[in-house]
Amino acid sequence: MLGLMMDRPLLISQLIAFGARYQGETEIVTRTIEGPIHRYTIAEAHERSMRLANALERLGIKLGDRVATLAWNTYRHFELYFGISGLGAVCHTLNPRLFAGQLDYIINHAADRLIFSDTSFAPILENLTDKLGKVEAIVFLCDRENMPQTTLPNVLCYEELLAGEDPSFDWPDFDERTASSLCYTSGTTGEPKGALYSHRSTMLHTFAVCAAESFGLSSSEVFLPVVPMFHANAWGIPYGCAMTGTKLVMPGARMEGDMIFELLDKEDVTFAAGVPTVWLMLLDEMKKQGRKPHALKSMLVGGSAVPRAMIADFEGKFGIDVFHAWGMTEMSPIGTNGRLMRTMQNQPEEKRWDAKAKQGRAIFAVEMKIVDEKGERLPEDGVVFGELLVRGPWIASGYYNNKKASEAAFDKEGWFRTGDVATIDTDGIMQIVDRSKDVIKSGGEWISSIDLENAAMGHPQVAQAAVIGIAHPKWDERPLLIVVPEGGKQPGKEDIVEFLKDKIAKWWLPDDVQFVDELPLTATGKVSKLDLRKKFEDYKLPTA
Repeated sequence: MLGLMMDRPLLISQLIAFGARYQGETEIVTRTIEGPIHRYTIAEAHERSMRLANALERLGIKLGDRVATLAWNTYRHFELYFGISGLGAVCHTLNPRLFAGQLDYIINHAADRLIFSDTSFAPILENLTDKLGKVEAIVFLCDRENMPQTTLPNVLCYEELLAGEDPSFDWPDFDERTASSLCYTSGTTGEPKGALYSHRSTMLHTFAVCAAESFGLSSSEVFLPVVPMFHANAWGIPYGCAMTGTKLVMPGARMEGDMIFELLDKEDVTFAAGVPTVWLMLLDEMKKQGRKPHALKSMLVGGSAVPRAMIADFEGKFGIDVFHAWGMTEMSPIGTNGRLMRTMQNQPEEKRWDAKAKQGRAIFAVEMKIVDEKGERLPEDGVVFGELLVRGPWIASGYYNNKKASEAAFDKEGWFRTGDVATIDTDGIMQIVDRSKDVIKSGGEWISSIDLENAAMGHPQVAQAAVIGIAHPKWDERPLLIVVPEGGKQPGKEDIVEFLKDKIAKWWLPDDVQFVDELPLTATGKVSKLDLRKKFEDYKLPTA
């Protein structure tokens, strides 16, 4: 027997239409690429998204066509998220931090028909002029006055495109399983791979991340996403803010600590999300000013593990609640929530910070398991660790137009292989121990580079730390600790090793410490272990 319920498709256009109807005066604030602050309401964003949909139809864009964006976090990019997908086309976000060969591959693999680009990325596209395949036009996200001088053919102006269109549009109904968005992995090994989201998966993900046990978005919050909208589906934030009427503050291209602090402070931001490298810059700015942005209560950290020492600084010195979320591009991307359970909230701060350094519990509908090298399920006791596998309704079932990569990414039961090594404890709290390619194999045992890095970050003269495995004739691999000193400080190697002795197992202690001015970053803001391995490929450990 089936239930007698209406069967309406779950579609992304419903989010912005709902927001405009019931939270129409909610502000969207942007620091524009040109510089000035731009303000308007979600009702105005909806109207402009409808103009965009009309323009796309006039340009011949149809259901399933791929339309690319190359843009920062701005109100115009917000409109693209809804106008493209709402029409039934596929919103394909391009990451400008990828190198030219990867962008060339991605644009052509996706067969993009149009590219909507911020003006600052004109040089990137000019370098790809002869490799743009089926791209029919480039639309620059500006008005006529700010159009760039460019050698690109078939260039259009976004504001002129919208100005000539009807401000109303009947959002079409179609199968909720229709593709909505396309986001490629950064491709650290092999070519980038495309995660193709559907309207259904995106809507279910939006419900989940808005829940109190996840992001906890609501019309009483003011949210600043520092996570780029070109990375991992923007963590679902544009969709969640449209659903809940959360005021959205967009930082544009300026991600420096002082610029982020200014926006947080002036716009009464209560909640912010970003990667640890950004929050490290903000923490430095807060220490300089001796205060936090006045309304800021919570910070979500994803992309990579936040050092425990950073959590202690934000919470202990400034009273800001910091919590993890973990996920992947293939997971839409959120899979866990690191908010503390009620039973943990009254524990001493040291224990709370230990718990918050973990990635947290699965959000509803995400299933997790850890397995050994044979694929056998391991006990979830918080001690044993293995490869982390996941499944759920917003997790990819394959890669776009890539059969070989799809076959390798899933086990025989259809679980997705994350490539992370993790533990899961009896409360279901998951902790990433390492990426499978980054874990250090020493004498038949594993050393977690993440745990060693976090321990080193607790040293008062260490600003950033990274650990890689270096070949050793006896132990196979041994850890090399690479340190960026705190500004103006020069810690000694022996001092750092001594500091670590009561914080990690003795055999985990690094065999050497090297100092650098900065750590290389990937296109998604993570420390690039690949680049560090190349830099130190000829390095010999003193213990070898």
